[in-house]
Amino acid sequence: MEFVDGLSSVFGARGPRTFDSLLKFTDLSPSTQRHMQKVYATLAVTLLFAAAGCYINMLTGVGGMLGVLGFMACTIWLGFTPALPSTLRKREGLLMGAALCQGTSLGPLVNLTYTLHPGVLLTAFLGTAAIFLCFSGAALLARRRSYLFLGGMLSSVLAVFATMRLVTWFTGGGAALFEAELYLGLLVFLGYVLYDTQLAVEKAEAGDRDTVRAAQDLFIDFMAVFVRLLVILLRNAGKRDEEEGRDRRRSRGGRRRTEL
Repeated sequence: MEFVDGLSSVFGARGPRTFDSLLKFTDLSPSTQRHMQKVYATLAVTLLFAAAGCYINMLTGVGGMLGVLGFMACTIWLGFTPALPSTLRKREGLLMGAALCQGTSLGPLVNLTYTLHPGVLLTAFLGTAAIFLCFSGAALLARRRSYLFLGGMLSSVLAVFATMRLVTWFTGGGAALFEAELYLGLLVFLGYVLYDTQLAVEKAEAGDRDTVRAAQDLFIDFMAVFVRLLVILLRNAGKRDEEEGRDRRRSRGGRRRTEL
């Protein structure tokens, strides 16, 4: 996509120097630095498509299971499409389609948050962006391959979560598992930000400069962190509302007894 190529200049020498200066603090080769600039530019466009998907769902109600199926179809199609120069535009289109579909599937949660606590939505997004940039930047600045050991560990934790969820379908106890998945899952995907960033770097240093796949991995990490942080903040805001409501009722009850 020409838009992706244009946006990559924002992260490169022709635009603001913040990201380019960060990469210069690393020991990455110039070609790998340019590759990571393209990865983050592609990720930015992918997030825009996801936001558009959320907006489409809020306006039309299109999404839900249809969005999930669309996301799965685009992801599988992308996985079976070879990473060749001739298929780059097709693979970028499939990635943007997957992001759009995932956005429509998350639309109901975003709409609920916007209706109940609009400020929580902005806080969750800005918080996710800040956390993501810090962790991804830390992975770029850290010693080479220092976080690659996390891959097997994080995959094992996700496998345990999947097994536990399967067990709870038959035994109950879903609330406790949901609480564990919410907070532990947040930590797991923060670990994946470190891992996937360094994995993209090491692949690029080895000659595998697949910007679409690297951006897809980071997009999944970003959305997983965003959803969990959004739910945590929304639940906390709901609890505060309940506590304030109980305090107001107790206060009114105390005034009535005083009047009597």
